Amino acid sequence: MSDARMPAGLIEWLQQSKARDVELAFADVHGFPRGKTLPAPAFIKGQQLRIARAVPLQSCVGEFPDYSFYGEHDPDVTLLPDYDTLRLVPWAKTPRALVICDCVDHDGSLSPLAPRSVLKQLLARYAARDWTPIVAPELEFYLFAAHGDPAQPFQPPALPCGRRETGFDAFGFSALGELEAFFDDLYRACEVLGIATDTCVHEMGPSQFEINLKHGDALKLADDTFLFKTALKETAHRHGLSAVCMAKPLSGQPGSSMHLHQSVVDRRGANVFSQADGSASPAFFGFIAGLQRFLPQLMPLFCPNPNSYRRFVKGMAAPVNLSWGLDNRSVGLRVPVSGPEARRVENRLPGCDANPYLALAASLGAGLAGIEQGLTPDEAAHGNVFKQQAASLPSTLDAACAAMAAGDAAEALFGPDFCRAYLAVKEVELNDYHRQITSWERQYLGLLA
Repeated sequence: MSDARMPAGLIEWLQQSKARDVELAFADVHGFPRGKTLPAPAFIKGQQLRIARAVPLQSCVGEFPDYSFYGEHDPDVTLLPDYDTLRLVPWAKTPRALVICDCVDHDGSLSPLAPRSVLKQLLARYAARDWTPIVAPELEFYLFAAHGDPAQPFQPPALPCGRRETGFDAFGFSALGELEAFFDDLYRACEVLGIATDTCVHEMGPSQFEINLKHGDALKLADDTFLFKTALKETAHRHGLSAVCMAKPLSGQPGSSMHLHQSVVDRRGANVFSQADGSASPAFFGFIAGLQRFLPQLMPLFCPNPNSYRRFVKGMAAPVNLSWGLDNRSVGLRVPVSGPEARRVENRLPGCDANPYLALAASLGAGLAGIEQGLTPDEAAHGNVFKQQAASLPSTLDAACAAMAAGDAAEALFGPDFCRAYLAVKEVELNDYHRQITSWERQYLGLLA
């Protein structure tokens, strides 16, 4: 990078902001922010930063897969800033900025191991058709009391009225009002970060909420979701709270999803899923068929952790199938009621623990493959699918990874380097997970003769 590539207006803005540093950040495979910090004057002058090529593959337990997945000599990548994402850090006491970066290999190509690269390369396939995917994530999360002991269960926070939520508050306003200071700061952070939010609702679980992001370009919405989840956790910490994006943090309570609304527009801005007469197009049905065909092989990208699969419980509005239907929440692929210009498909599989870059790449990639291959979906489902069908998706991360490894969809969409490395990360995590002794085992098996 050189100072000539940074727009003059941004240089002036950064200087006027008095930012001392700039965080050069990217999302690892979990969507966790990683990177390096550079003094603002050095950033303006175009100083390059490099980081180990393996960093996007760091597992949630801190270990890395074998060197063979990222380079036997442990090489670097260059952090290339996307200047459109340069923002102030809302929670910083001393002014500093952040910018989202691409990880670039020594030959100048995007590193296939970085989640943002995976999405950008998939979107290039849409661009080759002069198409642009339009997406809108719906993010559910829990707000808990500050939590420092993983051996203890999460607890809803003590509200100013003196109570802790136990239920009954779904779709109400009282908890939102009592947590007003937190939400005020969260919305201020979103404004600083340029994140356009939409509706907010108290969800079904105690102290569970959902905030939707306004629809737009897929790469921008992936960036926004990445930044939103970071802002959510940082803001919660500053209010003595824990914001938790686990798929299933409380036993017996609803899980947290990240539903993805998806449509596609052409160069004129017309919805590809609708024909001139307003009826559904062949592309619409091909997109749904692609999701039905390929999502079972891509589940580790939507549900990336062992805990993710605890969310799929019948009767709790979590899909356990790949049926599709109009305005039907018992199906995995819901088509909301809308006019032709807003015809879209809601993928209800991803959990809130999913990496937004990878979840969007997998969903959009499966849909595009269905269009390209001229696939036809099943008949639309009617009524409550939970009562009609058995679960048709992998029920554990082990099974999901086996399905991804055995199929060819992931490699066809994202290339072998990423797919093999991603599965290697999951193997590291699963090996650690299966070594743990749980409280259930101590409670019930410790008494057996």
